[in-house]
Amino acid sequence: MFLKKFLSIVAAALFLAACSSDSNDPVPTGSTAGSGSADVAVIHASADAPAVDVIVNGGTFTSGLEFGQVRSSTIIPGALTVEVEGIVPGGNATVIGPVDLALGDGEKLTIIASNDVAAIEPIVISEARASVSASDVRVRVVHTAPAAPMVDVYVSAPGTDITGEAPTGTFSYGEILGPLTIPAGAYQIQVAVAGDPTAVVYDSGALDLAGGSDLTILAIPDTGAASAPISLLVVNDVVATEILDASATAAVRVVHASPDAPNVDVVAGDDFSAPVVSDLAYTQQSAQLDLAPGSINVKVVPTGSETPVVIDADLALAAGESYRVYATGLLADIAPLVLVDDLRAIATEARLRIVHASPSAGNVDVYLVEPGTDITTVAAALSDVPFRAESGYLSVAPGDYDVVVTPAGSDLPAIGPATVSLEAGGIYTAAARDEFGSGTPLGLILLDDF
Repeated sequence: MFLKKFLSIVAAALFLAACSSDSNDPVPTGSTAGSGSADVAVIHASADAPAVDVIVNGGTFTSGLEFGQVRSSTIIPGALTVEVEGIVPGGNATVIGPVDLALGDGEKLTIIASNDVAAIEPIVISEARASVSASDVRVRVVHTAPAAPMVDVYVSAPGTDITGEAPTGTFSYGEILGPLTIPAGAYQIQVAVAGDPTAVVYDSGALDLAGGSDLTILAIPDTGAASAPISLLVVNDVVATEILDASATAAVRVVHASPDAPNVDVVAGDDFSAPVVSDLAYTQQSAQLDLAPGSINVKVVPTGSETPVVIDADLALAAGESYRVYATGLLADIAPLVLVDDLRAIATEARLRIVHASPSAGNVDVYLVEPGTDITTVAAALSDVPFRAESGYLSVAPGDYDVVVTPAGSDLPAIGPATVSLEAGGIYTAAARDEFGSGTPLGLILLDDF
């Protein structure tokens, strides 16, 4: 049975996070009175859905719940009407419900928003509250990765070769296993394509499973840079923690944004004979590098040379994260700008990041407007943006837009209008840049889905 012996690899982390969680939302307005209390938890497990608001009996249960998060509350039992609204550019849209549920005294109700957003649906788990002894783990498991096939799950002692072993269980999307009460201990979880133990799609590595916890475990689509198609979301009703595949790497790409620098090589450590990026020209982006998590030193040098080292930086890389390193500024002031990329596509919006990488521009205002709009009639989307700053990911309705960049406080374009087309589910990055060699005319480096 899927992951049936997994519990709290991160018991201490879960406890610390719980201490600072804001998940104890107030009792929803309009709850039907009952004798006593009951627990409700809502988990966002729809990988391409936007953040959501959850409405219970006409009152806000929680707002801004992101993918991979949980919110829970103790409320008055009785009849519940639950509705989930997706937060989309321009307003909210109902994506689930209204769904009528009954909540009994002493009951625990877990509502999971699952599937792709086009077919989003609630998975509801209803059970009685239960206490867990310090030597045990209580867990229920849900398959919420809609694109994953039927899988075999092997739960074993760390280091077990599963070839020739019988799977612990087999299950498909939407199935729920548990709750199970199992002893705490050390385990390894491996997930393979059904019938083929050599086709492992997820490996937890060694897990030290502490007792005393009551968890819901979800197999979710991996939306980061990890090599496995799924990861595990471990939920204790207060906080959710993602457990990546044990072999997960970090992804790194390099962008040459220094206008007066020559073509460059990027070296890991001091191995100048084998650069990880070779002959990268101004405005170009390297291919993705899959690197082991941890600390790594990188050096940037002119192509084919060991000197001068124009950038010498230590990067701290986390498993499953995607990084983009921009070489920014003129040679006399060149420095790395390291940004973490969010690779999760959201089906209801385009996501746009603006990076100020033009050393000649000074602080700028950025406009994102319908094509042909007179910018003197509208407010800037971003104001007084300094060099080497970035916007984060802006949620934008799909469509065509003009990007216009002006000196801060001015309505005279320094860049644009540059017309761009943004599609739903797209992730886009536009970096303001100098002309080759430095100075004007300024322009844009268009990355990602551009």
